Amino acid sequence: MEKKTKILTFIALFISVLLVAVVAWWLGWRQPPFPEGLVQANGRFEGDHYTVSSKWPGRVVELLAREGDLIEKGQVMVKLDDAQTLAKVNQAKAALDVKKAELKAAQTALSVFKKNVPLKIDTAKAELNHTHAELASSLANEEQMFRDAERFRELLKRETVERRRSEQADLSLKVARAQHLTAQSARTQAEKKLAEARLGQNQIKAEEDNVNAMTAKVTQAEAALTEAQSILNDLVVQAPATGMITTRIVDNGEMVAAGSPLFDIVDLDKLYLKVYVPEKEIGKVRLGLPAQIYTDAFPDKAFSSTLRYIASQAEFTPKEVQTPDERVKLVYAVKLYLDNNPEHKLTPGLPADAVIRWREATPWAKPRW
Repeated sequence: MEKKTKILTFIALFISVLLVAVVAWWLGWRQPPFPEGLVQANGRFEGDHYTVSSKWPGRVVELLAREGDLIEKGQVMVKLDDAQTLAKVNQAKAALDVKKAELKAAQTALSVFKKNVPLKIDTAKAELNHTHAELASSLANEEQMFRDAERFRELLKRETVERRRSEQADLSLKVARAQHLTAQSARTQAEKKLAEARLGQNQIKAEEDNVNAMTAKVTQAEAALTEAQSILNDLVVQAPATGMITTRIVDNGEMVAAGSPLFDIVDLDKLYLKVYVPEKEIGKVRLGLPAQIYTDAFPDKAFSSTLRYIASQAEFTPKEVQTPDERVKLVYAVKLYLDNNPEHKLTPGLPADAVIRWREATPWAKPRW
C-alpha cells in the first residue's frame, strides 16, 4: 500500500511539473509567430562580376594585384612586356617627324609659288604692254620713214633735191625697219615670258596637290603612331571597376593569350544577397519590395536592400541554406540588392539572413530560425 502511494505521489508531482512548464511556456516562454507580411530567408552575398583580360598577348613582367585586394577603377593590375611595342612607337614617332618635315617643306614651296607667280605674271603683262606700245611706235615710224623715202625719190627724179637727202631718207627707212623688227622680237619674247609665268599657275596646282599628299601621309603616320601607342597602353592592364579581386589566374613571368582571363572582380557597390524563398511563399513577393539584411559580423545593424530578381523556375533548396528542414523543399532564387554598402563592409561569400516585407503596414522584425 505504501509503495502504491509513493507511485501515485510521483505521478502527481510529475504531472504538476509538466503543467507548470506548459503554462510557463504558454505565458512567457513561447516565441510569438513570425509577423504576417514578412518573409524570412538566408543565403550568401554575391555581386556583379567583371572579368579582367588583356587585349594583346604578352609576358607578365609585373603583377600588382592579388586575391582579396580592394581595387579602384583604373588601378594598374598587370604590366606586360612592352619592349617590342615601345620600339614600334618610337619608330612611328620618327616616321611622323619625317612626314611633318616633308609637309612643312611642301607648304613653304607652295607659299613661295603663290607669292612669286602672280608677281611674275604682272611683270610679264606690263612688259608685254610696253612692247605693244614700242611695236606700235616703231610701226608708225617705219611708215613715216617709208613715205619720206618715197617722196625724196620722186623729188630726186625731178632733180629738185640733192641725192644726199634722198639717201639719208633711205637710210632712215632702214633704221626704222630694223627698230620695228626689234620691237616685234621684244613683243614675242614678252608673250613667251607671260606664257611661262602663267605656267606657274599649273605649278601652284601641282604644289597644292603635293601639300595635300603630304598632309595625307602625315595623317597616316599619326594614325600609325596612335595605333602603336594604343597597343602600348593596352599592355598595362587596368581595373575596369572598383571592387574586390576574388580570383587571380595569372602570375609573374607567365605568357598570356589575347582575351584570356587574368582576374575576376566583384563590384562591392553592386552586391546582392542571393536567398531562396519557399514555393508556398513565392506568391507573396514581387520585384521592388524592400528587405533588410542581417549578418553575424554586424548583428545589430540592418542593411536595407531591394528585391530585383526572382527566378522563373523552382529548384530544390541548395546545400548552403542553413536550415535543415528547408533543404528538401522546392524554392525560388531571389536576389536582394543592397541599397548601399557603407565603407564596403560587406563582401562576397558572407552569409546573411534577410527579411522581405510584402505588406507595407507590417513592422520590421529580425529573422528567427
